[in-house]
Amino acid sequence: MASRKRSAVATPAAGEVNPKAPCPCGSGRRYKHCHGSGYAPPVRRPFEGLTAEADWVALRELVPAATVPLRTTDGTEVTLASVLPGGTPALVRASGEILLGLQLATSSDDVSRDLGTALAAALEAPAGAPVDPGPIGGAGSAGPRLQELLDPSAPFEVTVHDDFDFWLEGAAVDPAARAGLQHANEMVMPTVRLEGLEAAYWCRPSPERAHVRWVRPEPEEPLLDALARLSAAEQLTLGEGTRYAGAFRAHGLVVPVWDVPAEPAGEEWAGPSAGLQSRLEAALAVTDPLTADERRARAGLLSRQVTLR
Repeated sequence: MASRKRSAVATPAAGEVNPKAPCPCGSGRRYKHCHGSGYAPPVRRPFEGLTAEADWVALRELVPAATVPLRTTDGTEVTLASVLPGGTPALVRASGEILLGLQLATSSDDVSRDLGTALAAALEAPAGAPVDPGPIGGAGSAGPRLQELLDPSAPFEVTVHDDFDFWLEGAAVDPAARAGLQHANEMVMPTVRLEGLEAAYWCRPSPERAHVRWVRPEPEEPLLDALARLSAAEQLTLGEGTRYAGAFRAHGLVVPVWDVPAEPAGEEWAGPSAGLQSRLEAALAVTDPLTADERRARAGLLSRQVTLR
């Protein structure tokens, strides 16, 4: 379900192509609706180049309440939050602490630039003052990208929270704010980051069912081949009572999902997931063409894959 890719063919300047003719880039669209319209394709992997790209995607799409300490290139400490109150992109507390919200109410075709625009505004805002980053999520977003602002040598250490109480740490809380926080906390899905694994998260959307959702850093095609090899060998599970449910794409990465029993609790799935990681690494190292059974398994995997963003 991915969008069709354009080739790297150079396109002529406006006026050299009939607007109703097919665009020379090979998209299959008319020139006036493609490169002739000033079209700019979305950034497929907005977090590429950042430390722990897969966890950036997970916190953006999967994790309800989490924080990560960040450091800018000039040494300023920033706290990344999965989401901030009201979906605000950034805020500066009275103490001077800067919080950057990852899950925005709206976004443009480059999420990294949206977030970089918000962070740049927060870095200039006085303590306790509202942050006004200007347009976020539209054509007016023209600030820096995160890759230009963040120190790439800083670690990316995720803390998953049971609730959003971190929103109000150190702040005077009035009854209305407390009521709003309580309502938000009631919506939090139980989520656990599986220890020792990159971007692997257990979640329980209801008392009866749970999932392991795992953002994978590998390129899509080799990853699908490896998953197909495991599927054909009946090794694409996390143990008894589990099953591979499918996958989705988000911000250029593939996110496989497994259905698992609601019990045991999340931490207990780190061991089975580590075992699957070892099998997957071995499958990724295989370079032989897929067998007939593996090709059929791959086709089945593709039929259960969708694109979110």
